[in-house]
Amino acid sequence: MNDHGEDDDEALELPSDTLAALQDFYSERDSREKCFADLKAEVERKGSQAQLSIDMFSEDWNASQFWYSDETATTLAKQLLEGASTSTNICIVSAPSVFVQLKNLLASEERKVSDIRLLEYDKRFDVFEEFIYYDFEHPLKLPGTSL
Repeated sequence: MNDHGEDDDEALELPSDTLAALQDFYSERDSREKCFADLKAEVERKGSQAQLSIDMFSEDWNASQFWYSDETATTLAKQLLEGASTSTNICIVSAPSVFVQLKNLLASEERKVSDIRLLEYDKRFDVFEEFIYYDFEHPLKLPGTSL
């Protein structure tokens, strides 16, 4: 026997503030997905000349993911380019904010390197052709032909 009586036929409803928070969450998610689609289209259209910003990607605190500031990421990217030549290969591990700044520097300067790669767990960065999925829990499991 059911103790709920007549309430069984009524639809469950969320409180209005909870419903508003849920709608905000979905709206923000949809906005991020559109931003990624736009970014991917721009990268495909402009290639290495696309102007990028790490702000296009929100940090995922559940994944203990935090970006360097633009200033720090730029400093680190410049250090990677110091002494680099057209035969230099650069691989950035789990530092997508540095990768984005490195791509911006390479697009804005006369410098060229042979290849850059981003080893990263966050698959949102697969919008870049240089992205290689990397799981730090299996650090030696790398695709052999990609590096």
